[in-house]
Amino acid sequence: MNSIAYDNGEHRPPRLDFDARTATLDEVLAERARRCAGKTFMTWLPTGQQWSYGDIDAQTRRLGAGLARHGVATRSHVAVLMDNCPEQLLAMWGAARAGYVTVPVNAAAKGQLLAYFLSHADCAALIVEEALLPRFLEICETVPLVTQVFVVRVPRDGAATPAAPAAWQPGQALASGARLVDFADLMAPPATPMPAGEPAAPREAPRFSDLAMLMFTSGTTGPSKAIMFSHAQLVYWGTDVAFHHEYTPDDIAYVCLPLFHGNAFLGSTMGSLMAGSAIALAARFSVSNFWRHVRESGATVFNGVGAVTNFLWKQAPSPDDRNHRVRRCHLAPVPSFAAEFEQRFGMQIMSAFGLTDYCLGAAYNTQSRRDKLGSCGLPRAGVEVRIVDEDDFDMPLRTPGEILLRNNNPWGASLGYYKQPDATLASRRNLWFHTGDRGWMDEDGYVWYTDRIKDAIRRRGENISAFEVEEVIRTHPAVADVAVYPVRAASEDEVAASITLRPGASFDGADLLEHCNRNLAYFMVPRYIDVVESMPMTLSQKIEKYKLRQQAEARLDTLWDRERAGVLVAR
Repeated sequence: MNSIAYDNGEHRPPRLDFDARTATLDEVLAERARRCAGKTFMTWLPTGQQWSYGDIDAQTRRLGAGLARHGVATRSHVAVLMDNCPEQLLAMWGAARAGYVTVPVNAAAKGQLLAYFLSHADCAALIVEEALLPRFLEICETVPLVTQVFVVRVPRDGAATPAAPAAWQPGQALASGARLVDFADLMAPPATPMPAGEPAAPREAPRFSDLAMLMFTSGTTGPSKAIMFSHAQLVYWGTDVAFHHEYTPDDIAYVCLPLFHGNAFLGSTMGSLMAGSAIALAARFSVSNFWRHVRESGATVFNGVGAVTNFLWKQAPSPDDRNHRVRRCHLAPVPSFAAEFEQRFGMQIMSAFGLTDYCLGAAYNTQSRRDKLGSCGLPRAGVEVRIVDEDDFDMPLRTPGEILLRNNNPWGASLGYYKQPDATLASRRNLWFHTGDRGWMDEDGYVWYTDRIKDAIRRRGENISAFEVEEVIRTHPAVADVAVYPVRAASEDEVAASITLRPGASFDGADLLEHCNRNLAYFMVPRYIDVVESMPMTLSQKIEKYKLRQQAEARLDTLWDRERAGVLVAR
């Protein structure tokens, strides 16, 4: 194996100075309240409302106590279905610190996909934004394990109350047997308030090794897998980000990516918590509001995925391009125009290589060599990186192969995939985590990412499982078989599907898209549909998607196109 010497004279990066045995969300939130109770941690940009570290501590403890008061058994799995808002973070942290297992769910999920998330994760309770409650009501009878539903009224766009309240009543029993509860009742003050900075539930306080969260993957090779995070690993993520991306107590991280994704939650939010800094939370990414939010919040750092970076770059240059306090930004992937981006906006780009499935593997920051801009940086503290061929043998330097990781920090990596031991074992073949990503390493130890190996589609910052889209399309009565893949349209990938029809069936694009819209997140709904006579197959009877993609891109203008047909996709 190629070995690189580090500054400490060893041939592997040092571990962080970190004791995992004290790492639980309960202890961390209590400790922050003791050290800096009055300091602002979170500002909710739509209203300007602020939460101090003391507020976060008190309200997350209150939420955990409320779940217990309403009969949710300790160690139960609690799903959180919301778009970005303060209540979402309070729910995610509050449930986990009290000994429950938090299950953040993509707010775009609905129909079959939402039912799968809730049932696979064995959720007994759901904390749901009122505007998203109808999605649960449509599928509640298919998820009988969910017996408690806590409904949150979230003002949006600065309104005092939600614009379109769902039709429900506190205490209402659903056909599935679930009971609806007002979130305000869940957050009612306890009869005997606990002192600030004390653990939330001394008798039930979780250990560092206990399961704290299930976070779903994009399902690159099959149904989305639920990644198991211990308390220690959640704290590790925050510590790693704070250390390698140089967060300080004076930083304010602008968070506009969704909190149910690893980037915003594990990176920006946990990193800020562990650094003792602050976040400015937006409801969602908006190119028209981005720089206004950054300036008004005083943000000093932000994270951006490919689509965010492209949108910002394509805006017309402005005299205000440097009118902000941001000095560092984390971009993944690093764009080809990275140097020009830094010059135009007056900030330094950081990057990293990591997977929600496992851990942060490598990091590039302001201390990294400037001639390595565009790389993912050096392996981070306590993690080894290898580049291998399909049989796990090492590739020469500067030769692409699969990126493998091995975490040497106790409890520093995920616990595997929930209820999928075979997938967990396969991902750790030969005692190394197989990322499914392709890249190479240079002679100085810097890791360079090239592309994905697994069957995934990335569209506007969202990872899309082709398998999950195919599973939904196959349930349409007119469809015999389907293959989903990306096609290049204009400047980025779009989702396309090739279908064969059942005998006697006819193709109705609008009807098929409506079926997809009912059962998939909006960003997963295909744009292009190609009706084919048959699928090209390998000798082992697997569909040759690359041929379908080539055929589709060669005649893109002739395919059924939902945008050209005027078929809208509802969020």
